[in-house]
Amino acid sequence: METSDCKGRKAYHDPDFMNSREARAIRVLAEYLEPERRFERLGVHDTIVFFGSARFHDRETAERDLAEAERGGGDVERARTALEMSSYYEAARELAHRLGSWSAHLAGKERRFVICTGGGPGIMEAANRGAHEAGAVNAGLAISIPLEEFQNAYVTPDLAFEFHYFFMRKFWFTYLAKGVVVMPGGFGTMDELFELMTLIQTLKMKKRPPIVLFGRTFWSDVLNLDAMVRYGTINAADLELFHVTDSVDEAFEHITRGLTSQATLDPGPQM
Repeated sequence: METSDCKGRKAYHDPDFMNSREARAIRVLAEYLEPERRFERLGVHDTIVFFGSARFHDRETAERDLAEAERGGGDVERARTALEMSSYYEAARELAHRLGSWSAHLAGKERRFVICTGGGPGIMEAANRGAHEAGAVNAGLAISIPLEEFQNAYVTPDLAFEFHYFFMRKFWFTYLAKGVVVMPGGFGTMDELFELMTLIQTLKMKKRPPIVLFGRTFWSDVLNLDAMVRYGTINAADLELFHVTDSVDEAFEHITRGLTSQATLDPGPQM
């Protein structure tokens, strides 16, 4: 009787199994345990999360694109809109820079309130860039999708993550968040904002992080939350869960005041 020289292979060394439907629970668990291990090792327990569009450019790039469109017969109107929206990129960059500097100078609070984004382009890049320019450690929770996402160059390498599952990525956004800044964005930004609001409203999230919606005109055009109050689908008090502003100074004050009065006394995540 012939015997085979082949040895059995451990299941966790078998890529066919690890990428199979049956091993999905293992992959999900890995996207919980590996970030937890890394955050703990690096002493990151609190974050300030920035949400917003991946499609915005910095002002210099937007100005160059407009000039090229005007010279070459490109879509000038679209380029002008992109230049207008670049103000949000620059605001996110400045705000993250100020928050990163503020956090770095908290006595005895090393690596508190780390700037955290989705790790991609646009507003995410702007916030990581601002923190990086302030010399602050910052995190990027990227997602593997076939569109515009990629890990931007400003994320601290040890805190650069890539997720497959959106729900695990959103868990890590909310679990460590002590403050949140929401810039104008699309479906993904709305999804992140409303999941956060739902967790707070239903008390699944016990903490009350200071939340800023940046860009009055955008948010009043896109969301009519007063109508939801009028129709009775939310309470008027729910509108007090966030602060709407166009001012970087005001956003900085709201976030830091909330963190100083609440989160600095908080022993850790509450979710």
